[in-house]
Amino acid sequence: MATSSPPIAARPGAAGAEPTGARCAPVTREPLGAEDAAALARTLKAVADPARLRLLSLVAAHEGGEACVCDLVEPLGLSQPTVSHHLKVLVEAGLLTRDKRGVWAYFTLVPEALDALAGALAGALAAPVAPGPR
Repeated sequence: MATSSPPIAARPGAAGAEPTGARCAPVTREPLGAEDAAALARTLKAVADPARLRLLSLVAAHEGGEACVCDLVEPLGLSQPTVSHHLKVLVEAGLLTRDKRGVWAYFTLVPEALDALAGALAGALAAPVAPGPR
């Protein structure tokens, strides 16, 4: 059974690297380094698409917490190649894992990756917004 699950924004060359987002302090607690900012931006870019957000939701809500590509095409109303492309982007971002079974691929949500993403943004969301110039 072939399974691929690159961690969210893993640092290249680090054996057993944990997700960068898991190590990142919320963006308002300390300045992001260049590597962490680039990794977070890649992850945010992956989820900044309505179809990909729907795919994350569809996979998470699917029976057993995993879904075959064939289960995701109709609900999205997109072609199979387009759905597969979006799924590939989410796998590369570390938000989904892919398990190849025969000719079908099954996808599962990586909750730790979503937690890391939420944690990195938590401070920004909780920080008071400074009023703009009047």
